Amino acid sequence: MALVPFDDRDGFIWWDGKLVPWRDAKLHVLSHGLHYASAVFEGERAYAGNIFRLRAHTDRLINSARILGFEIPFSAEQIDTACIETLAANNLTDAYVRPIAWRGTEMLAVSAQHTTIHLAIAVWPWPSYFGGDRMAGIRLGLAEWRRPAPETAPVAAKATGLYMIGTLSKHKAEAEGFADALMLDWRGRVAEATGANIFFAIDGVLHTPTPDCFLDGITRRSVMALARHRQIQVVERAIQPEEMGRAAEAFLAGTAAEVTPIRAIGNVGFTPGRITETLMADYDALVRKSPVEVARVVA
Repeated sequence: MALVPFDDRDGFIWWDGKLVPWRDAKLHVLSHGLHYASAVFEGERAYAGNIFRLRAHTDRLINSARILGFEIPFSAEQIDTACIETLAANNLTDAYVRPIAWRGTEMLAVSAQHTTIHLAIAVWPWPSYFGGDRMAGIRLGLAEWRRPAPETAPVAAKATGLYMIGTLSKHKAEAEGFADALMLDWRGRVAEATGANIFFAIDGVLHTPTPDCFLDGITRRSVMALARHRQIQVVERAIQPEEMGRAAEAFLAGTAAEVTPIRAIGNVGFTPGRITETLMADYDALVRKSPVEVARVVA
């Protein structure tokens, strides 16, 4: 199937307070966000017309911008409304939602205190991230790049610059026949995949790395809440790569990945089973509940 370039589509994009035709949503090549990665974004997903955990995503977007030293000139309520408005303008009920905020063109240097802050929101259809039979599981390679220490990068922000090593790692994994890559952190501990958190089922207990140098994902926290509702013990801790062989099951959790079983990481194999299948089904049901019902589950 031919790819449709993202700059040549029908529809509308919300840009600094108004909807503009999709093809007209362009910025100047000398925007600070392009040159210095002074941009933050969110990945959200709408199901049956409701954007899953919209306010949690909006709050993280605003906080990510503050970590990078700028204030988005719209309130959380305005951003939520804009996301919903953009979804409706494009006649979509099931879609991926991408808000992004960035520094503009007034200054182009490392220091950019006087740049205008812009916000845009786009939505588009998004099928299953990894496609195919989800319970078959995917294979992950091992990334050469590592997640940086908190003292070396703004790791608590969903900042564009932090995804450079993710892109490099995923490209290498795909070239080697894998669907994604497992990234370690600067200490050599298990961290996450290139765009999703990871879980392991060991002796009936769910283990996941402590998010001290990567995002504590909104889907991650939702899955942990679902597990606890099922009386599945959840342990957040440092996980060494050699421990992966103890796990019977493993899966990824993220907005795009949803809950995706893993059948292998490098030469370590897993068998997608009861815990993974249960949480996959529970998550699929959760995202289709009303925002009020979702709040009750994940509170």
